[in-house]
Amino acid sequence: MAVAVGSIVAFAAARLIRGLLFQVSATDPFTFIAAATGLLSVALLASYIPARRATRVDPMIARRGE
Repeated sequence: MAVAVGSIVAFAAARLIRGLLFQVSATDPFTFIAAATGLLSVALLASYIPARRATRVDPMIARRGE
């Protein structure tokens, strides 16, 4: 959901910075897809590593620490 909202906002903002872009159109679909894919992959990796580590902890030991 956030990627869709971000894409809409980026599409609107691209028209404002059209003069600053070099050899890329303001609404280049490849650039939008590459940016969204990059952000999604970083977010998935950032959440996967702690989740994987959390699955290795015994629930009773984690509960005892509270």
